[in-house]
Amino acid sequence: MTENLPSFDEWYRGDSKRLFEILSIFLNLAPGYVTREAVGEMTAGTSGNETFAVANLAAAACGIDAWNSPRDRAFFRDLFLPCFRRLDPAPFLNDPFTKEIVFPAAERGRWTLGMKKCAAYECFVADDPRVEKTPVGYRVIPQIGFFSEDYAYPAVCENGREWMTLMPNEIVTTRPAVEASRGDVLTFGLGLGYFAFSAARKPEVDSVTVCELSAEVISLFQEFILPQFPEKEKITIVNADAFDFAAEGMTRFDTVFCDIWHDPSDGVPLYLRMKEYEAKNPGPDYHYWLEKTLQLYV
Repeated sequence: MTENLPSFDEWYRGDSKRLFEILSIFLNLAPGYVTREAVGEMTAGTSGNETFAVANLAAAACGIDAWNSPRDRAFFRDLFLPCFRRLDPAPFLNDPFTKEIVFPAAERGRWTLGMKKCAAYECFVADDPRVEKTPVGYRVIPQIGFFSEDYAYPAVCENGREWMTLMPNEIVTTRPAVEASRGDVLTFGLGLGYFAFSAARKPEVDSVTVCELSAEVISLFQEFILPQFPEKEKITIVNADAFDFAAEGMTRFDTVFCDIWHDPSDGVPLYLRMKEYEAKNPGPDYHYWLEKTLQLYV
């Protein structure tokens, strides 16, 4: 369960709406606009802050005139700049899944498995947005991260589009469900198997049932990834539609985790539909990937 969050109508207005819209365009169309060379030029010969430099470069790409427009200056200071932060790659590179699992290049039909690269200073979503209550309403701050060095990560792609990766956002936003897992666990969505791996290695978890729609994704996983899992005997994979499986009942499980959407743009209707099944199947401890973000759009 999540804490009380503002409704869509309460926060998606004015500068907050502008912030989300321009960052969405920036991250989808030009996440690599900020480069090592550009940041180096801005900070050369000074004690310049890298985060400030990255945010300034991103602002320029988004058409924010923080130097000449008083309105844009306040927008940059109060909303845009607080979104950005440099991340330490060590906690992510030391995650057991990252350290223990090797991801060869492979494909099945329209699905491919392999390694990708996030370039130094390339911007990406790093966590659920931060929600702040202000005297005049709510301030919702997207969390945008970057590394100061290149960062390699595994990815499953459908027709070239990244469907599941192991970037910081996926790790950070999946951990709460992993930490809560116990007993017999059900997860909707396989991806790279990060949740299944992490839950299965917990002594409190007896079994992990994975419901996955794509037979091709299952094939890639079973051939190249699952054999590397130290607790693979705990894992059972079912090739089925999540809602068909949910309709059969979920009360035999102790923990249920749902991760069947790509991002909030397609996640809200699926999330709300699965919540209806939760209401009909009380008992398990339910968790949903990106639930804090999804609830902002409900």
